[in-house]
Amino acid sequence: MNKMALAIHGGAGTILKSLMTEELELEYRNGLRNALEIGWGILQKGGNALEAVEAAVCELENFPLFNAGRGSVFTHDGKNEMDAAIMDGKTLDAGAVAFVKNIKNPIMLARLVMEKTAHILLAGDGANRFAREMELEIADDAYFYTEHRYQQLLKARDEGVVQLDHTVEEPELVEGATFPDEKKFGTVGAVACDSNGNLAAATSTGGMTNKKYGRIGDTPIIGAGTYAENQTCAVSCTGHGEFFMAGVTAYDVAARMKYKNIDIVKAAEETVEHLTKIGGEGGFIAVDSFGNVAMPFNSEGMYRGFVTSSDELTVKIYRN
Repeated sequence: MNKMALAIHGGAGTILKSLMTEELELEYRNGLRNALEIGWGILQKGGNALEAVEAAVCELENFPLFNAGRGSVFTHDGKNEMDAAIMDGKTLDAGAVAFVKNIKNPIMLARLVMEKTAHILLAGDGANRFAREMELEIADDAYFYTEHRYQQLLKARDEGVVQLDHTVEEPELVEGATFPDEKKFGTVGAVACDSNGNLAAATSTGGMTNKKYGRIGDTPIIGAGTYAENQTCAVSCTGHGEFFMAGVTAYDVAARMKYKNIDIVKAAEETVEHLTKIGGEGGFIAVDSFGNVAMPFNSEGMYRGFVTSSDELTVKIYRN
């Protein structure tokens, strides 16, 4: 039996311990831990990597503190538009959605695109129509409304800026919010290696606060924010999406392993160095078919966690 592994993330960025209350930190850690336990339980029972990453990401989408699913940020028009992608490392099959609305778990829709269509990426009204045909669970606008996300939108509108989750100039709390107004790239994701050595990756996001013009980030772009192939690794990214697209960051890890014949840790380090060189900020989680895990980032912190056949379940937020 191969060494199994599961890693997850809930976003990267300027996550300052000085702005984090003990109660809020515990909430974040519990949210990560619950997602890990659900995905790991599937692997322990003989489930495959694809099932594990989908279930873990669904749990993160249901957790309102992360910018995905229920906790998605608001667009300029006060809507929640979500993107997601999933990829099977055994077959290289992939599915992704962008601009979907009122879908409770966009990652489930991405998997349906992969398994029930001849396409990889569906967007907007077409993706929502497909979701209705597949009888996927729909939630009304109230389900996605969280007060702190709405306050972020109002603040961004007033300042005339587009924000990656939320951005702060000074360490203070947004009025009416119960969380630190820190610079955080809100995306969730999971990567896994199952008992057969098969890999999978899944990523989901609510995008950017106050975004306009139909902007799509790296999350639903295979090779940019999400990638998996058994011969190398599975990767899920979180950060400033434009730079992850320019760097083809998720595939870059795999390419370095494949063409330079280096291990996942070294490849991950080199990819983050390249991301930094081109001006990008954020990080990613990665796992190879031997159950080795890498979780590098160049920001102050990254909500993350992992568990393997030989390592206990671990959850981290800060660099140290």
